[in-house]
Amino acid sequence: MPVLRNSRHEKFAQALAKGMNATEAYASAGYKGDRTAASRLSTNVNIGQRVAEVQGRAARKAEVTMDSLLVELEEARALAIAEKQTSAAVSATMGKAKLTGLIIEKREHTGRNGGPIQTIDLTKLSGDELAQLESIFGPLAGPGDDDAADPAGEGAQAG
Repeated sequence: MPVLRNSRHEKFAQALAKGMNATEAYASAGYKGDRTAASRLSTNVNIGQRVAEVQGRAARKAEVTMDSLLVELEEARALAIAEKQTSAAVSATMGKAKLTGLIIEKREHTGRNGGPIQTIDLTKLSGDELAQLESIFGPLAGPGDDDAADPAGEGAQAG
């Protein structure tokens, strides 16, 4: 069944399909709250069919489970072996292993040059090196630095 022509009816049906009661769905569709009218509209044949369709679609989506994916991967693996497609068979086996948590991919993050990302202890830099960094990144504050809470240096002066 296609989307209902009356947009309020469609909103009402969608809300019912999501589990709202008729009165809540009626209000969410933009109608003034009226339990009697909500109840009457909920018995409309087209509304009922649309709710069933929306709920059926949701149920079919929910049927995709880890078990169903494992079955599909096993079928693909068996077919790949039968067709002598070893690469596809290995790929299906690896998919099953990943899905079940037997294989966890680890990735190493690297810098621009492909090497590991490095950290630098700013407390060991000279004043000139810090000034050069501050010219690029702006003011830098270290732990215990009184200016850390006031990076702009605009706080009250001791006086």
